[in-house]
Amino acid sequence: MKVFILYTYILIMNKISKYLNLSCIIVSSITVLLFVLVSYHIVSIDSTFFTFFRNFNVILILLYAIRSKSLTVWILISIVAGAEFGYDFPSIAINMQFLSDIFLRMIKTIIAPLIFATLVNGIAGHRDLKLIGRLGWKSILYFEIVSTLALVIGLFAINISRAGVGLVLPADAAAPIAAVKAHSWSAFLLNMFPENIAKSIFDGNILQVVVFSIIFGIAIAQIAERYRGTMLRFTEGLAETMFKFTNMVMYFAPVAVFAAMAFTIGHLGLDVLGNLLKLLATLYVALFSFLLLVIFPLLLFLKVPIKKFLLAISEPASIAFATANSESALPSAMEFMERFGVPRNVVAFVIPTGYSFNLDGTTLYLSLACVFVSQVAGVDLSVSEQIAMCLVLMLTSKGVAGVSRASLVVLLGTLTTFGLPSTPVFLLLGIDVLMDMARTTVNVIGNCTATVVMAKWENVFDEEKARNFTNEI
Repeated sequence: MKVFILYTYILIMNKISKYLNLSCIIVSSITVLLFVLVSYHIVSIDSTFFTFFRNFNVILILLYAIRSKSLTVWILISIVAGAEFGYDFPSIAINMQFLSDIFLRMIKTIIAPLIFATLVNGIAGHRDLKLIGRLGWKSILYFEIVSTLALVIGLFAINISRAGVGLVLPADAAAPIAAVKAHSWSAFLLNMFPENIAKSIFDGNILQVVVFSIIFGIAIAQIAERYRGTMLRFTEGLAETMFKFTNMVMYFAPVAVFAAMAFTIGHLGLDVLGNLLKLLATLYVALFSFLLLVIFPLLLFLKVPIKKFLLAISEPASIAFATANSESALPSAMEFMERFGVPRNVVAFVIPTGYSFNLDGTTLYLSLACVFVSQVAGVDLSVSEQIAMCLVLMLTSKGVAGVSRASLVVLLGTLTTFGLPSTPVFLLLGIDVLMDMARTTVNVIGNCTATVVMAKWENVFDEEKARNFTNEI
């Protein structure tokens, strides 16, 4: 009898789960369709009914989330719920950014010790200094090739769409924005090396922390075994502690994502695109094309299980999209790539290094934005000038380190180098947060892909782990 009751209960719950999933898909699709029709004034719907229908959709997906054990599902649903809350209650939403700031602050406390512990342990623990040398030149080679492809795709996209042609500067944009001097090679190389590691951590300079950790790890690998063992136990314990710390902080991620989306929509509104819709669409299409034409074929060539890889990157990518900050996704990206089958020493070297050398989304955006500014300003850049700009961007895009909207500083520096006016950048500021969401997501996906590429190149990728990967909590 008990077995029959249990079987009946399981059958009923499976039916409910099946209908709930189907209901979420149908209601969400109808909601999106209605929103598009209402936004473009194709149909007229009672505002009270439409608000009720949208909130009913949110309730359904929340019920689905409660039944799910995946933190990724909660994060994705928080994006939808946050957008709805920001649209319905903008006056409250614009005061909610502090919740996402709390999450970002907690994440930033993790980054430096996590990078230090994993890199030092990876280098000194294996005592294979040749591996670090190989990873170094292979990573840089891969980063430069992929970044160049991103630059080219960005140039093609903006030259095809010509999104900046015909745009007029707002009347209150007369005052030029102060430009920042572009990096020189000597300044960039000098900035790689820390003068004070505490200052590097305080400033969030990931590249300096990486350099310090590599040298520190090499030094430990060369000392006596009794001292080396002590340091290795310390760094291994620190790494495990920081991963556990990350797991604890990540439970707050849905709240932070909800607040970040609510603030964005409440502050800017859903009609923020205006006459910049074409530029935004150009960027999103270009970034999607990069993933489709570069990342996807690469994963196919390496015979990586695509579905499992998408599952592995879903959480860090969704966090990066919602917060528009690559750093917020760094700890989870490192953890998930290790669980996906990439050895810790490879993950610990490639991802932090990639945050300075492999910002694919940011690089693509910069090439697109520079040409967009020239189009708005009425300056016709020749092919040779655009190629020269790409070469400069290969330098100026380094060291951004995934900081939210820091690419504007790089953009201004590059425009100054080519004598282009900085005033048109004003047009980008209104939708920069929406563009930053997309390019930051691609940055994270690109760096996750880089770890798999390096692991495959070194023949250390764990195929069994990849096939059996799950992101359930």
